[in-house]
Amino acid sequence: MKNLKQLTKNFKALGNERRLKILKLLLKEDKLTVGEISDRISLSFRSTSKHLKILENTGFVGWKQAGTNIYYFILSDVSAEFLKLIKKFS
Repeated sequence: MKNLKQLTKNFKALGNERRLKILKLLLKEDKLTVGEISDRISLSFRSTSKHLKILENTGFVGWKQAGTNIYYFILSDVSAEFLKLIKKFS
């Protein structure tokens, strides 16, 4: 039952166009700050941060701090098949 709940959570996270745009962008760019992502998808900094938090909580993205910047990236354990599917719709 736990796996089913996680799967539902993942589908809910992916059921948003802006979060999919963020994932596609991170596939192309490797790592970006919230500001860079928000500029490229034309979304406010605050909304972008919220979407990134959801993607982080579901295990799609991680982050790393470098100085004063926090960089977001797609986690290496995200399925290669899933990534191919996202690229297909890029």
